Amino acid sequence: MIRLLSELRNYKKEVVLAPLFKMLEALFELFVPLVMKRIVDEAIPDRDTAMIVWMCLLLFLLALVGLGCSLTAQYFSAKAATGFASGIRTRVFSHIQALTFTDLDRIGASTLITRMTSDINQIQNGTNLTLRLFMRSPFVVFGAMIMAFTIDVQAAWVFAVVIPLLSLVVFGIMLYTLPLYRKVQGSLDRVTGKTRENLTGVRVIRAFRREEREVSAFREANGTLEREQLFVGKVAALMNPVTYVLVNLAIVFLIYTGAVRVQAGALTQGAVIALVNYMGQILVELIKLANLIINMTKAAACGNRVQELLESGTEERALSGTVPREETEDAIRFDRVSMRYEGAGADALTDVSFSVKRGETVGIIGGTGSGKTSLVHLIPGYYPVKAGTLSVFGQDTRDWDPSELRRRVAVVMQKAVLFAGTVRSNLLMGNPDADDETLWKALEDAQAASFVREKDGLDTAVEQDGRNFSGGQKQRLAIARALTGRPGILILDDSASALDFATDAALREAISRLDPGMTVLIVSQRTASVMNADRILVLDDGKLAGSGTHRELLETCGLYREIYDSQFQ
Repeated sequence: MIRLLSELRNYKKEVVLAPLFKMLEALFELFVPLVMKRIVDEAIPDRDTAMIVWMCLLLFLLALVGLGCSLTAQYFSAKAATGFASGIRTRVFSHIQALTFTDLDRIGASTLITRMTSDINQIQNGTNLTLRLFMRSPFVVFGAMIMAFTIDVQAAWVFAVVIPLLSLVVFGIMLYTLPLYRKVQGSLDRVTGKTRENLTGVRVIRAFRREEREVSAFREANGTLEREQLFVGKVAALMNPVTYVLVNLAIVFLIYTGAVRVQAGALTQGAVIALVNYMGQILVELIKLANLIINMTKAAACGNRVQELLESGTEERALSGTVPREETEDAIRFDRVSMRYEGAGADALTDVSFSVKRGETVGIIGGTGSGKTSLVHLIPGYYPVKAGTLSVFGQDTRDWDPSELRRRVAVVMQKAVLFAGTVRSNLLMGNPDADDETLWKALEDAQAASFVREKDGLDTAVEQDGRNFSGGQKQRLAIARALTGRPGILILDDSASALDFATDAALREAISRLDPGMTVLIVSQRTASVMNADRILVLDDGKLAGSGTHRELLETCGLYREIYDSQFQ
């Protein structure tokens, strides 16, 4: 949490002025009991109406000035807290964008969403309250005690006894609830993950009539969160009644001893009223301090969780950030490469070796779970290589600058993802500097120009996740987006599965006519999609089972022949 405070460096003025104006407000508030004491001890016995009026005007002035200081402090604290939260949110989002696929798989989308929303909101609220009350409440508490000693030393010892007892209660409850709030946030992660999973897969859930099971699972997760929140809420709720009891007992003692001493002439009535007022101020401020500590506890727990996220993901930062020193004839070279997903019991790829020359078109085929996607995801550095060496354009992928590597290696995923905006804004993600002519050329090559023209052209609206397009249209737009950057290596990871055979053939024909220096990798389960490639790689259970042209593999690779026969005979 402490490391996050660096985001407050741009709000140094607000961080200083907010508590300063709050302490000024508290100072004016401490004068109020003294004014009341003077009214009771001097103005009322002497029936001095003028003095009563002047004292009332003074009280009004103190209230007015205190209100101005309070509003000013609120402005500065709100400005600092919102700016602080905005800086953390930007920092977290930037960090998420730099995480590898391994990190994203390990952390989970639901956890990232909770960190970006609930946790940072708690940090913002805690910061706002801290700037306003962290200095003010102790200032009023100890200020009231000091003022009580100026009024009557003997009665003021009650303050000296009560304040440590109250502090013991407040800080004891705070230390007990801190780990409980962390546990609550973890349960919130699970509820968020369950909600996200159901919203994402609602069609599948309904298709298999699993609504009741999912509702039951959600109720269980939500019930756990509810029980934990209720328990920690009950513990935190003890703070107010305990502080009320202690302070009110102190007030009863003050009134009792004060009455005896007033009767004896050792203390004035105004002094007793002032002491009771100061005790009331201490009560109010300690309640505020208790609520502040609860919010600070929540904010600290959330801040630690955000900090853990920012410290996660070391693979990306381990890269040296260089560009290739020399370009080789081979665009891609796998040398005894093995790869394993984090937490998996076995390797997804084992001892894979092959090379792809510049301008070559290579098809990759194999059964479900054979490692096709795992293999191509190693090329742009989405996952780290466990063993062996993977070189792109003559340099190990671990030595590439990630941004430069992914600028030269374009991947069209199995699941086409479009972002809310327009067709133009989605295509420009592949190349921000592309003009309209380049965008239309990419659409033509991806066989998407026809349906884009039928709508509103490049300004056609795209809803979130491309909900207003069919599966085939989304795939073609995703391919067009990759083509706008004219990458050195184009990877089509089963990205034409929703296309009919005629459109798929036209797409492959268009891609073959592109830059002759561009290397193309086509991952597919369709033999028709890869049979015309310069070379075909056959994967089986994470191992390279065959390599060659279509005709060669029909004669030499039994697995390829089996796949071909199942689709064409």
